[in-house]
Amino acid sequence: MQHGIFLFTRRKALATTLLSGALIGASFAGAAQELRVLTHSSFGVPKPLLAQFEKEAGVKLRISKAGDAGEMLNKLILTRKAPIADVVYGIDNTLAAKAIAADVLDAYNGPASQRAAAQTLPAPLVPVDYGYVTINYDVQWFAKRKQTLPSSLEDLAQPAMASLLVVQNPATSSTGYAFLLATIGAMGEEKAFDWWARMRKGGVKVAKGWSEAYYTDFSRAEGGARPLVVSYATSPAAELFYSKEKLTQSPTGSLSLPGAVFKQVEGVALVKGGQARPAAEKFIEFMRSAEVQKQLQTEMWMYPVEPGVARAEVMKFAPEPAKADAPSDKDIADKGAAWVARWTQVVLK
Repeated sequence: MQHGIFLFTRRKALATTLLSGALIGASFAGAAQELRVLTHSSFGVPKPLLAQFEKEAGVKLRISKAGDAGEMLNKLILTRKAPIADVVYGIDNTLAAKAIAADVLDAYNGPASQRAAAQTLPAPLVPVDYGYVTINYDVQWFAKRKQTLPSSLEDLAQPAMASLLVVQNPATSSTGYAFLLATIGAMGEEKAFDWWARMRKGGVKVAKGWSEAYYTDFSRAEGGARPLVVSYATSPAAELFYSKEKLTQSPTGSLSLPGAVFKQVEGVALVKGGQARPAAEKFIEFMRSAEVQKQLQTEMWMYPVEPGVARAEVMKFAPEPAKADAPSDKDIADKGAAWVARWTQVVLK
C-alpha cells in the first residue's frame, strides 16, 4: 500500500515504470549470476544490506520496481510465459488470492516459511511485514478549534465532519482501496455504500492517490485545508522521524475508528518459471532476517513479522490498532473490481 511520508510512500500512485534494471550492489570478479527481484515502487532496504546479500549469495541484484502492487502483480501475470523475475516482494493479502489463482508463484518450504510469524499469508507467500490503513488527523488544527475528533463512521458521515476528510480514489490508489475494503468488511456491502453516499453528500474530498491527499489536501501541507486524511497508523511516527525540528510528540495522530482500519500483510515468494532458484530462496530468508526486519520499520514504515525483532524507538508513536476490518479474501478476489466500480458510481458520478 502506498506508504509514503517523505518518500515513505508505499506504492505511490505514480505508477513507476518497470525499471529496466536498477542494478544494486558491489561488483564481483568475473560474471556474477543475476537475481531478478520484482517489487512495488516503495521497496526500501538499505544499500549496505543489499550489498552484503550480494556478497554472501554470490549474485548481482536487479531490482525492478513496478509501481503499485496491483500493477506489479499484473505485470507478473502478463509475463508468466517468460517470467521477468525470479522472486517477488510486495504481494499482499488483498492480492494473494489473485496471485495464487493465476499460478505465477512457486512453493517454498525453507526455514522462513516454517517459522512462526506475527501475521500470516496463504502459501506460497511468506509474510514479511504488515501495517494498517487508518484515518490520520492534524493535532494542532483540532486543538486550536477545540473541536472533538470523530469516534465512529457515523460521526464521520455528519456533514460537518465529512467535509474535513480527504480520501483516495480506490480505482487509482491502493490506500483508497484498502479503506473501501475496511468499510465493506465492517458494515457489509449495502450499508457501506449507503455510508459512502452520505459521505459524498457531506462533502468528502477524493484525491487520486496518497501523495496528493497527504501533501496537497491535508491541512499539514502548505495550502491544505482538510485536517483528516486516510493514511497509515505509522504516519505519525514517520512525521516525527523526519521532522527538522526536535519534537517530543508527533504533529499528527492516527484514529482507529471501528470500520475504518484495514490491516495489510505483505509477503515474498518465488516466481514460477524463474531462474537462480538457490539465490531466490536466499532472498526470501534475507527478507525475514533480523536486520532487514529491523530496518524496514523506518525504511518502509511497516511492522516486522519476525518474532523477537525489537521495534524501532520511534514506533512508540505508531501503536497498532486493536481491531481491523476486511471482507474475506475470497470476496476481495471475486468482488473487488465490482466494488470499485460501484464506489465510482456512488461517490464520483
